[in-house]
Amino acid sequence: MRGARHRRRPSLSTLPDVIAPGATIGIVGGGQLGRMLAVAAAQLGYRCHIYAPEETGPAFDVAARWTRGDYADAAALAAFAATVDVVTYEFENLPADALAALDGLRPCADALEVAQDRLAEKSFVNALGLVTAPWRPVDSRADLDAAIADLGGPAILKTRRFGYDGKGQARLAGAGDAAAAWAAIGEAPAILEGFVSFEAEYSIILCRGPGGELAFWDAVTNVHQDGILATSTVPPAGIVAAQAPHARAIARAIAERLDYIGVLACEFFAGADGPVFNEMAPRVHNSGHWTIEGAITSQFENHIRAICGLPLGATGLTAPRVTMRNLIGDEAGQWPAILADPEARLHLYGKGEARPGRKMGHVTKRG
Repeated sequence: MRGARHRRRPSLSTLPDVIAPGATIGIVGGGQLGRMLAVAAAQLGYRCHIYAPEETGPAFDVAARWTRGDYADAAALAAFAATVDVVTYEFENLPADALAALDGLRPCADALEVAQDRLAEKSFVNALGLVTAPWRPVDSRADLDAAIADLGGPAILKTRRFGYDGKGQARLAGAGDAAAAWAAIGEAPAILEGFVSFEAEYSIILCRGPGGELAFWDAVTNVHQDGILATSTVPPAGIVAAQAPHARAIARAIAERLDYIGVLACEFFAGADGPVFNEMAPRVHNSGHWTIEGAITSQFENHIRAICGLPLGATGLTAPRVTMRNLIGDEAGQWPAILADPEARLHLYGKGEARPGRKMGHVTKRG
């Protein structure tokens, strides 16, 4: 497939069927997702060793050990992996080849290769016969002009790599916006994606174990502001509830094709003709943070269970309705008012400066 080097990775047969509590889990990445994974692992009796290039990070305060190293340093990664019993990762913008060489990596590096490159991701999903927004590859200004002529406008230009929370994206109404959009993304390899009509955005989060067992949480209705997730709500209603079974089947097909182990999030647009796949994240996901209090087993605990070969926990709701709200930038300073509400469950990530657009924490309410 164009844009990806999808290949089957070596078997993980060197891992035992079950990695028992007391073992050490290696986490590549030291952000808030690593922090919440480490907390869930500790509750099950595991220790966590973090590998990241920074001196510190949100996961630092809750991990047993922290190793500073470059993500592309294969030798340092191998030395890190030799100190742990299984390796996982908390975000997808990592060098897939370096991680693929590690013994005991879960999820597989194939998932990284697909998810970290929008062209590879769209090609992979389309090859499975699944519906996406119309798109075209863009490697030059000439490519962009041709793509606009083909797809028309409005459209959105997205960098193939390193785009998240609205970064690496530029909207354009038509050909007159091409120059500004191309400059806005730094003239980086990209895709042009046509707009689709939709009523809602939602995500399907699943967890798959080493034996192929699957657990799904309720479909999550998401609201974004300025390209950043603002709120996630369960259970679904209306068109999202109607499309959830179909969307689950799509997510299942993706997980099974990748022989995936761990938590996988797939984001969709609720279109008139059914689910339109937007993107996938081969990791625990922001739209699943509500599961810490709102589900019998959180996405973080089930990810740990899956990569360690433990039985997956139940995913049912603990309340009739659950809403998670991200705290962006200086919104984290609202913590006194949030804590004054006895029903609110506050999570602060231990980050430093509260910059605009930076996720500083979240708050969950049930009922």
